[in-house]
Amino acid sequence: MKRTLLTITIGVISGLCGAFLYSELLTPANTETFNFASNTSNNLTPIYGNSSFEKLPSNKDLQLSAFADAAEVSTKSVVYIVTYVKSRYSNRRTWSDLFFGRPSQSNSSGTAVGSGSGVIFTDDGYIVTNNHVIKGADKIEVIYNKRSFIAKLIGVDKSTDIALLKIEKNNLPPIQIASSKAVRVGDWVLAVGNPFNLTSTVTAGIVSAKGRKIGIMNDVFPIESFIQTDAAINPGNSGGALVNLHGDLVGINTAILSKTGSYAGYGFAVPSDIVAKVVNDLKKYGEVQKAFLGAAITVVDEDIAEKLKMKEIRGVAITKIEGGAAEKNNFKIGDVILSIDNFPIESEAAFDEQLSYYVPGDKIDIRILRNQKYLNKTVVLTNIDGTTNVLNKKVYDAKEIGAKFTALSKLEKSKLGLKTGIRIEEVVKGGLIQDMRLRKGMILVSLNRYPLENPKDFNKILSRIRGRVILEIVKEDGSHRYFSYYF
Repeated sequence: MKRTLLTITIGVISGLCGAFLYSELLTPANTETFNFASNTSNNLTPIYGNSSFEKLPSNKDLQLSAFADAAEVSTKSVVYIVTYVKSRYSNRRTWSDLFFGRPSQSNSSGTAVGSGSGVIFTDDGYIVTNNHVIKGADKIEVIYNKRSFIAKLIGVDKSTDIALLKIEKNNLPPIQIASSKAVRVGDWVLAVGNPFNLTSTVTAGIVSAKGRKIGIMNDVFPIESFIQTDAAINPGNSGGALVNLHGDLVGINTAILSKTGSYAGYGFAVPSDIVAKVVNDLKKYGEVQKAFLGAAITVVDEDIAEKLKMKEIRGVAITKIEGGAAEKNNFKIGDVILSIDNFPIESEAAFDEQLSYYVPGDKIDIRILRNQKYLNKTVVLTNIDGTTNVLNKKVYDAKEIGAKFTALSKLEKSKLGLKTGIRIEEVVKGGLIQDMRLRKGMILVSLNRYPLENPKDFNKILSRIRGRVILEIVKEDGSHRYFSYYF
């Protein structure tokens, strides 16, 4: 008996020692990941804060700090957003359900709920938030001053993660907008939003960096030039305001660097200058009019500078000519772009940000270095199709299979290394495309090895096939997949 107790005691002690050694010595220390700063939960209950303030009476003995002034001004223009997503699966069962099962519903009502923040841009009800806050929502609720409004989605821009909403309400307090170009590293800023459903929450910090590219955008042509701040940003802050000490908007809070998904030191905001351009385009055209040079670039490092015999390590080097203005103006692989309209280009983020301010048809001056000689070029930027026209997507509505498609542009195919492809723009509930588990944003490349060059091709080819179907797909993250179905 004593021997048995001794054995058990030794086993317990050994197990505890092993667990301690594993946690202290073997667990990876650096597991930081970038996360969008939005809430996702099945049971979100808004905790209402005081979203409107009366002006304090003047008092010679009362001196409000700059932080309090900025908070008082900006909190009036930040709203709470709740999104409702119904079940994405129809009641109709398919053969694939028998083999793979059906996803469980999020709750008994079949509705999932997420939340985030938004910023009032105009007094007639236009509100800015992040695309990832409202992505896939069937209903968007905006809560302002303890009142609830159902919002209409005006448009989204996946490349910047910005979405524009509209509510039927006038005389709202729009936020004042400052130029993000004027923001300096070291400036004090406030983050205003609704973290963890705690409305009208304000935190303070400084701008710790500008022009950050963190690789979080799932888009063919992402624009990442974030303002980095150490103001505390948590889930629910997404879509909220980053303001200066005047209470003026300098960015839209979007992401955090964290091991746990909560604040751990750094937050990232889309600069206000980019946001303003996106909002104006979405209001006017319903989509952003992006200007392209038609060249892929990479930042010049020590190795590239040495190969190009550069005296200084600066600029971005052209690695591929994809058409458009770069091709028309005889740019070459190895050209180093030093500035655009006298604005120095020192990184990929700076290049993307500067181009984001222009529209197709704009003329810009580019200074380049080629074979150790400086050249100046004046070029006319084009849209994604290589023209200077206002871009309106031609959407093909395949009602019989429950989806809408668009063709890929020349630039998109070049960027993705594809010769053909069509993109799913919308999936209708209860249709064949939904039953095939295909989602918005996926690119369909081929069907049983037949290349898909035109949106009409998919429906035509599918209607002629009986039996096994093999579909080649490129997902939003750029990965290739093959799916097999039986009809």
